[in-house]
Amino acid sequence: MIFKPKQQLFNISEDVIYLNTASFSPAFKSVETAGIEAIKQKSHPELRQGSDLFNPVIDLRKLFAKVIDEDDYNRVVTIPSVSYGMANVANNITLNSGDEILIVEEQFPSNYYIWEDVAKRYDTKIVTIKQPDNPEDWNSAILKKINSKTALVAIGHIHWANGLLFDLKAIRNKTSENNSLLVIDGSQSIGALPFSIKDIQPDALVCAGYKWLFGPYGCAYAYYGPYFDGGKPIEQNWANRLGSENLSGLTTYQSEYKSKASRYAMGESGSFIYVKMQIAALTEILKINRQEFQEYCHLISEKSLVKLSELGFTSNTPNIRAKHLFGIKIPNSVDVDKLKEVLKSNNIHLSFRGKYMRVSCHVFNAEKHFNKLYNVINSVVNG
Repeated sequence: MIFKPKQQLFNISEDVIYLNTASFSPAFKSVETAGIEAIKQKSHPELRQGSDLFNPVIDLRKLFAKVIDEDDYNRVVTIPSVSYGMANVANNITLNSGDEILIVEEQFPSNYYIWEDVAKRYDTKIVTIKQPDNPEDWNSAILKKINSKTALVAIGHIHWANGLLFDLKAIRNKTSENNSLLVIDGSQSIGALPFSIKDIQPDALVCAGYKWLFGPYGCAYAYYGPYFDGGKPIEQNWANRLGSENLSGLTTYQSEYKSKASRYAMGESGSFIYVKMQIAALTEILKINRQEFQEYCHLISEKSLVKLSELGFTSNTPNIRAKHLFGIKIPNSVDVDKLKEVLKSNNIHLSFRGKYMRVSCHVFNAEKHFNKLYNVINSVVNG
């Protein structure tokens, strides 16, 4: 089946070349409509029922469970941010002095600062695996460093700046052999790359909801495996207590939390506006075959990336990186400030992360957008 672009599902102007979903996704028209309808309902609070605080959230959790191929929606929960989800992980682990926490070089801050804090608290060591000169060797370097001292591996499915793929299956196998926890930041992959909880079996998966899952800024999701079933959440809100659906009995205080991941729900998780938008977004995402989507992203970008490499703007070979997000190294001879200015003046929107020009595409993009990107960069290089 040939994957077809879906520009008609968005309100993106024809003159805008948006290659920055890795920062913020645009809204599907259906998500925009859901948000507007939800805002209008704010004017009619008399129509609200107590079940509105819970049932839509369950529907949303079921949708996210489908996205990550998890049968039990009670294993997933909605949260406000990746840092929140990681804090729940950190709140429920105990390490010993001399233990090691393994991360990779230039990991996203929300998946670094929390482990820095944990390391200080327990007198443990953070082991950072640097990207080798040959990127293909990064996974083997990670696997070599996982040993009996490794208490936890915190890593993404891909590197957030350059799109290099991490071999989660091999990492899971090695962590299992050493009784180490595996915590995945899926912010730049879930919804865009094929992924299965059943296949990887991480101890926790946390991801932002406003990037490749197309929700509003301020939403995120988490999966917590059996290791965290009896844990203590970082906040004490009424809704994550057992039996909280019985609103008339809320002051019959309950010491027990809800089961599994439900205990880690944030306060006000039943946000009427956000939940409606998130449901609409995940409904759209579930219509997309992620393998076909990856192939489409490769198809529309491949020719321009080859031509860019001839200008010195190199990217990693497609077999070791994601196709929806990748980094393009900028030659030292190029004035980066001028490049940014020219791209902006041509209405081309992407990100600059470290030494990379980060490009991320989706179903609203087409080959013509990458052709324009090449032509503009060529004009900067060759005048």
